[in-house]
Amino acid sequence: MPDSDASPQDAWENPVRKSLREGNPVFGVTLTVASAETAAQAATLGFDFLWIEMEHSPITLETLRNMVLATRGLPAVPFARVPVNEIWTAKRVLDAGVLGVMFPFTSTPELARQAVAACRYPPHGRRGSGPGLASFRWPAPEGYHDFADRNVMVVIIIEEARAVEEIDAIAATPGVDVIFVGTSDLSFSLGCRGQQDHPKLEAALEKIVKAGKAHDKFLGLPTADPALIKKRFEQGFRFFQTATELGLMARGARQLLEPLGKALVEPARKSLY
Repeated sequence: MPDSDASPQDAWENPVRKSLREGNPVFGVTLTVASAETAAQAATLGFDFLWIEMEHSPITLETLRNMVLATRGLPAVPFARVPVNEIWTAKRVLDAGVLGVMFPFTSTPELARQAVAACRYPPHGRRGSGPGLASFRWPAPEGYHDFADRNVMVVIIIEEARAVEEIDAIAATPGVDVIFVGTSDLSFSLGCRGQQDHPKLEAALEKIVKAGKAHDKFLGLPTADPALIKKRFEQGFRFFQTATELGLMARGARQLLEPLGKALVEPARKSLY
């Protein structure tokens, strides 16, 4: 929570951006279960941010609000991936109190500019003014509007081959904080059927990294493999979406049960025919 006694020079800064600016990696846990308690627990586990998943999960706006409230006073910062790159979807999660928005399928410079505009108040953008809920979560001494324009992070997601073709123009967009690569969807778009080690995907990643570095953008991607995280860090990536809460539960169960001779039971797969 912002310090009400902070001077302008010592104004509170989004710790995710601060860590990235200092060259450090940041790690987010992916939340797919509509549970405020899970969000509160996850916010204490050492992750830098919560990736609240609203594109590929049943989490609703009302649940998101409860999850954001559950993080008050806790270390991890709430971010949300909205279902589509639209100003109104971003406005609703921002007004609920998230401090970062992930925009899927940002495949053109126009969509990158739209993402930035959705997260900034006029004259810098097109965000509508109605942050009563957000200002309760972030009671900034300078007023929420200025606080938000300084601290809300814009994360655009590259998931299509056409985005790679225009990556230099996309990366040049002012106001974009993180260029995040959705490696699975990008692999499908490249014709690789989701393969994460395909040469076409690696070539696309190299092109994205080059553009991101040229325009001083932070780079991110999804992985829960510590060895791969180290490899990608050396490549230039700093913003990591890691495991889901369900994945962590399965991993913890495996660590407990396998030494005891118990194996995880895979769900039965019924025939489709």
